[in-house]
Amino acid sequence: MTPVLATSDLAVGYSGRPVVEHIDLTLLPGQALSLVGVNGSGKSTLLKTIAGLLEPISGEMKVFGDVPGAAPNRVAYLGQFHAAAEGLLPMQVRDVVLMARYRRRGLLGRLTRADHAAVEASLERLEIGRLATKPLRALSGGQQRRVHLAHVLASEADLLLLDEPTAGLDAGANERYAQLIREELDRGASVAVATHDVRDAARADCVVLLAGRVIAAGAPRDVLTQEQLAHAFGIALLAIPHGDHTDLIVPEDAHAHDEHGMHDRHGHA
Repeated sequence: MTPVLATSDLAVGYSGRPVVEHIDLTLLPGQALSLVGVNGSGKSTLLKTIAGLLEPISGEMKVFGDVPGAAPNRVAYLGQFHAAAEGLLPMQVRDVVLMARYRRRGLLGRLTRADHAAVEASLERLEIGRLATKPLRALSGGQQRRVHLAHVLASEADLLLLDEPTAGLDAGANERYAQLIREELDRGASVAVATHDVRDAARADCVVLLAGRVIAAGAPRDVLTQEQLAHAFGIALLAIPHGDHTDLIVPEDAHAHDEHGMHDRHGHA
């Protein structure tokens, strides 16, 4: 089986300056990968590199057996900052989601009945069909986030790259998001998510714990230990007994912690 993503001794960063080095990953079809760390730990930088938005500094990376960016229709990327910028545009919700299909057909391409059906299905899956004709900029931050998730789903891509996808979502929408990710994995798509939510990360097949370097990588039970998480977040975690297991909770003030000084106002992380 050809990996969706394979890296070997990869280094990623900006302007020739590494943010994270020595990254070795393999992601197969239908698998989920979580990149966990504080702002500035390198998770967003790695996602952008996988998406083909940044050039690797060194090492090797293959996406669907080729260089990143070689198969744009097979990859869908949801970043934190381009989504916020689009929220300022005078576009209706349905138009934002339709853009995912124009990417497949080309800006001058003609959308088919199947394209429109994919858009309507995505709107309904995110429970925002009633907002389809609303201006995007008139929506709340959480609603805008759901619109951009609908855009990603409408692409029907084989690899979904999601940077903090649950930011701004309420508890109900967060649970719906988790269900949608399971559905995408069931259809054979692969998902890579950058997050600081330990509970969300624990659902993945593979977790990479970052703090300006790779602290640990592997199965969630081996990576998301109290000791390693405390090292990554630079703060003691809260251990909350929950039935037959214990949840490790990152305190809110740790989410903005920037021990390594790599997070700048342009969203480099």
